[in-house]
Amino acid sequence: MTTYFITGGSGFIGRRVIDRLLTVEPEARILALVRAGSLSRFSELLADIDPTGRVRPVAGDLTAPGLGLDGTELPPIDHVLHLAAIYDMTVDADAQQAANVEGTARVADFATARDALLHHVSSIAVAGDHRGTFTESDFDKGQGFPSPYHRTKFEAEKVVRERDGLRWRVYRPSVVVGDSHTGAMDKIDGPYYFFPHLSMLGRLPSALTLPMPDLGNTNIVPVDYVADAIVALCAVDPERSGQVFHLADPRRRTITGMYNAIAPGFDAPRGRDVVPNGIVEPLLTLAGTGPFRVGRDLVATQQGIPRRCSTRSR
Repeated sequence: MTTYFITGGSGFIGRRVIDRLLTVEPEARILALVRAGSLSRFSELLADIDPTGRVRPVAGDLTAPGLGLDGTELPPIDHVLHLAAIYDMTVDADAQQAANVEGTARVADFATARDALLHHVSSIAVAGDHRGTFTESDFDKGQGFPSPYHRTKFEAEKVVRERDGLRWRVYRPSVVVGDSHTGAMDKIDGPYYFFPHLSMLGRLPSALTLPMPDLGNTNIVPVDYVADAIVALCAVDPERSGQVFHLADPRRRTITGMYNAIAPGFDAPRGRDVVPNGIVEPLLTLAGTGPFRVGRDLVATQQGIPRRCSTRSR
C-alpha cells in the first residue's frame, strides 16, 4: 500500500490531486496536513470526494518545527506532495516568505526524516524576468524578480534542491485557470480580473474585428490538467530524483489568441493585432517606471485590479 502525505489538500489544486489519487490508486492511503482550525471545513470537503474514508486529516502547522506533528503517530510515508503555499501576489512579503519558503523548509525536513520522495509544486515564476527560453534544466540564470511572490517561489525551490539527503521532484505550472470541463475557479485572480471589462465588449457587434496591441505571448493551463499531471508523474519510477517538470501548454499562444478563445463567451468581436509588439513592449516597460508606474497603478486600482497584478509576468 502506497502512503501519500499532502500539504495544501484543501486548496484549488490540492483537492483535485486528492480526488485524482483516490480514483487512480484504489489502495492508496492519504494523510492530509490541515490546520486545527480548518479540520471541520476539510472534513466537509472530504464528504464529497472521499466517501470511503481513505483520507486521514492530520492536524499540524506548515511553519512549525516538525510541522507541529510531534507526538502524532504516522505510518511509513512513501511520497510527500507539497502544494501548500500562498499564490496571491497581493499578500505581504513577510507572509509569503513564511508560508512559501520557511514552510517548504519544514516540509523538506519532514520528507528527509522519513526518506520519502518530495513532490514540490513550484511555479514558472521561478524564471522571474528572464528573457528567452527557460527550460526544465534551468534554475538560477541571474534573473531578477518583479514581486515578492516570484522571489519566494525561487527561494522555495532552492531549498528543495539544496537539502542534503532529500529525494525530490519539482513541478512548475504556468498560469493555472479554471477546470477545463466546468470552468470552475476558486477566486478572482490573474486574467479573471479583466472579465468584467471584457464583458463590456459584448455590447459591440460580434461581426466586427477589434484592433488590438500585440501584448506578446502567454501560457495558461486548466487546474484539472495540472492535478492529473502531478498524480501521473508521481507514479513514474519513484526511485528517480532531481527531476523538474514544466506543467504548461506546449503550444505558443498570444494574448490576443487567448482573448479570441473566450470572446464567444461574451458574444464579443474577435481581435486582431494591429500594433506590433516591438512598439508595445517598450511602452509597457516605460509604464513600470517612475511617475508612469504611479499612474498605471492608480488606473489599475480604480478598475478594481490589484496593483501587483498590473505588472506583467513572463
